[in-house]
Amino acid sequence: MTTATTRHSDRRISPVFLGIVAVAAVTGWATWSGFAELPGVAVFLFVTSAWVISLCLHEYAHARTALHSGDITVGSKGYLSLNPLAYTHALLSIVLPVLFVIMGGIGLPGGAVFIERNRIRGRWRHSLISAAGPLTNVLFAAACTAPFWLDALDGVPRDFRYALAFLALLQVSAALLNFLPVPGLDGYGVIEPWLSYNIKRQVEPFAPFGLLFVFALLWVPAVNHAFFDVIDSILAWLGINDLETYCGQDLYRFWQTSDFCSVSG
Repeated sequence: MTTATTRHSDRRISPVFLGIVAVAAVTGWATWSGFAELPGVAVFLFVTSAWVISLCLHEYAHARTALHSGDITVGSKGYLSLNPLAYTHALLSIVLPVLFVIMGGIGLPGGAVFIERNRIRGRWRHSLISAAGPLTNVLFAAACTAPFWLDALDGVPRDFRYALAFLALLQVSAALLNFLPVPGLDGYGVIEPWLSYNIKRQVEPFAPFGLLFVFALLWVPAVNHAFFDVIDSILAWLGINDLETYCGQDLYRFWQTSDFCSVSG
């Protein structure tokens, strides 16, 4: 791989990202300790900030892989600082994914870093750059589900367990959606280097609408149910049951929290 050199300042972690990490740490502690007067608000801030952190790491993985594959411009663009405000489309990258979580409890991905693909040689490198982002979601999901599949839940407070379960659902859904071979998503980016020129030329006009197409499909009840059945099966295999994800989302949407989870817990 090509070794790229960037200025040290280009790699310095952004204060914006550190602030988001601080919010996640404080609200995670408040959720764990029960210190918050309104636990739903603490869960909302904890899950949202942790979700934004995962989005930043997702895009960082794309940029870092591109850097070592030949695109030495990613540093000067701010992509290595983990600053979400440096992304090409901050609205698509951060705001919309958070809104999707609030509205539907789904980790829908967004667009973000611009990679100068003409600087990169080799189809495997192009595929790896696209795969790096969703693989980060896989690792994040593994971290969130570890207490469940390791049977290490003794002493873990109920609300924190529910929050982790919901966060795991977001990461698993984000990984699956990102890996779909739909133009505009990372899954298509993985296979695109291996397609013929004619196929790529025919597909290219649809790339800007790929995410909207997936979002529209998920509003179809049959597709939505089938998708979440797959998510639930994966989470069940990892030791997380439907009640835990349901209560995690219920706590997260604190403005309409029911009493069911407090009784069930």
